Amino acid sequence: MSDTTAPKAIEGSLGFIDERLGSTSFLKRNVKKVFPDHWSFMLGEIALYSFIILLLTGTFLTLWFKPSMMEVVYHGSYDQLNGVKMSEAYASTLHISFDVRGGLLMRQIHHWAALLFMASILAHMLRVFFTGAYRKPRELNWLIGIGMFILGMLEGLFGYSLPDDLLSGTGLRITQGVLEAIPVVGTYGYMFLFGGEFPGTDIVSRMYMLHILLIPGIILALVTAHMMIMWHQKHTAMPVKNQSEKQVYGYPFYPVFMAKTGAYFLFVFGLLALMGAFFQINPIWLFGPYDPGAISAGSQPDWYMGVLEGSLRLMPGWETTLWGHTVSWNVLIPAAVPLGIVFGGAMAWPFLEQWVTGDRRQHHVNDRPRNAPVRTGIGMAAVTFYGLMWLAGANDVIAEKFHVSLFATTWFFRVTIFVGPVLAYIITKRICLGLQRKDADVVGHGVESGIITMSPDGKYAERHEPAKEDERVKLLAKETARPVAPTKDAQGIPAPAAKGPIGHLRARLNRAWHFDDIPVEEHGHEENGHGENGHAELEESKGSKEIRG
Repeated sequence: MSDTTAPKAIEGSLGFIDERLGSTSFLKRNVKKVFPDHWSFMLGEIALYSFIILLLTGTFLTLWFKPSMMEVVYHGSYDQLNGVKMSEAYASTLHISFDVRGGLLMRQIHHWAALLFMASILAHMLRVFFTGAYRKPRELNWLIGIGMFILGMLEGLFGYSLPDDLLSGTGLRITQGVLEAIPVVGTYGYMFLFGGEFPGTDIVSRMYMLHILLIPGIILALVTAHMMIMWHQKHTAMPVKNQSEKQVYGYPFYPVFMAKTGAYFLFVFGLLALMGAFFQINPIWLFGPYDPGAISAGSQPDWYMGVLEGSLRLMPGWETTLWGHTVSWNVLIPAAVPLGIVFGGAMAWPFLEQWVTGDRRQHHVNDRPRNAPVRTGIGMAAVTFYGLMWLAGANDVIAEKFHVSLFATTWFFRVTIFVGPVLAYIITKRICLGLQRKDADVVGHGVESGIITMSPDGKYAERHEPAKEDERVKLLAKETARPVAPTKDAQGIPAPAAKGPIGHLRARLNRAWHFDDIPVEEHGHEENGHGENGHAELEESKGSKEIRG
């Protein structure tokens, strides 16, 4: 529990609630909850703030948007489309953009908030992965985060398809092709979603219900579960002074964290408002209403769907006819395999790492990425694979802008999506090991002071001084590689887990995980900066501490 009492400013409010609703021990206990302080923790907060702004602006837009594909003739403020036949969905979007006061601003804030929401989730997941914050006991929250990102992709796809303009209709055509490529059940799924032959007359109204009710409701439930689990398990922390596996060191929820998070929300909202006011996005009036027989050159989806676009463009035109049925591998593989590798691997990773390393301890202090070179290398390989797929989605634009053959551009990406991740893993791992050697040198010999001394025999050398305490604590946070569990006992009998191909594979992976480990140790000192028992003394004026339950 915390070693501080509730601030006097809140005692009166708690007393008022206690007299009318009963015990307020929960509130009294949790207003003093400690939150570690680090800039990277704000990435998750940005995702939360963006989601709140999405809900607010989305509610505004629902007041005027008409989710109908019924054909109407447009008569509005945008003269270039006057008298043009279009769907009611497209006409109402034009109405919001040009005739509703503040409508265009709200549309653009909503779209920018969606992009920021997805970007902040991805950045937050990368921070969690590279610091090992997904390890026991936080595996469930890791899975929830991946689930939110996948749902966000679907929510974004349905959201920018609602206006029924030419660009969104092109994306829906690709969605229809992917559904239809699924063997056996694909045609049924496609007809169920669209309500008939493409484009049908029901797809916009069906996407609208999914976009404003079902998917946001699920995301809201996952956000709530994510926050409740985090609140119960307490936040992870970076390896800094006064932090340990048994103690949380930081600032109390009230008033420090509440003031900071309130200010961050206003900053995010202000930035999105500025972007919505000054940076145009998705000008649907330039694209025109959707026409199944037309397509716009250089059309690109939102960035988070670019990886699917890229995989589709790189895949050769492979098709197979089996028992009278055509299997379109050129659509099925791009839709399932790339994201299956990235997201499936990410979901399995916490459990795979635990199985390989045999580390089943609880972890509350994060790793520095350099101290887990295999994990960091694999993470950078995944980032490289994802980034190359994303770039490949614009192969036609790249070919045009750089005056390169589209054929050559496509083949360049086909090769680099296999070679690039391997190179990224090797280079990243070597960089991590080099940084570990530097840390070991600083701990063992100190840092350069800039002072040159002369020895009695006339030799000159630079004096080294011990690293500062805060830096030393961070350097010594690296754990030395744990010894591999013996595969045989004293009688030479193999352990059950070491038998068979799976046991040999695990042993090999374990050796690969710790093969190049470089110990960073301080010789001649028993303490490592956290104190003898892992509890640091601290000043009340700088922060609070809370013992993990």
